[in-house]
Amino acid sequence: MQFSWTQAADDLARAPQRLLMGLVRAYQLLFSAWLGNSCRYEPSCSAYTMQALQRHGALAGSALGARRLLRCYPGCEGGCDPVPERLAAWAPGWLTRAAAETPLSHSTSSCEIKKS
Repeated sequence: MQFSWTQAADDLARAPQRLLMGLVRAYQLLFSAWLGNSCRYEPSCSAYTMQALQRHGALAGSALGARRLLRCYPGCEGGCDPVPERLAAWAPGWLTRAAAETPLSHSTSSCEIKKS
């Protein structure tokens, strides 16, 4: 196996994304079951954040996850809220550029699966 500078740079660039995904996964395993499923949205806020990190990278995924957490509170309407394929117009230019550098994953949202 040969060393590749390109692969090393790619791994280093994805380190923040992997770290954040690890933190979300730790929350899911350690705290989510203990706190109970009280999220008013589908997918849950932690699953949404994990999908946003996978699809849009560390910076844009974190922003989407934080935005979702701020919308989830007792008394909110909730409902089906999948991760957007592309960032909306509300996202600042630097955030959309950072997300454009991360390849999109083409996963089906859980809302679409339930409707089928």
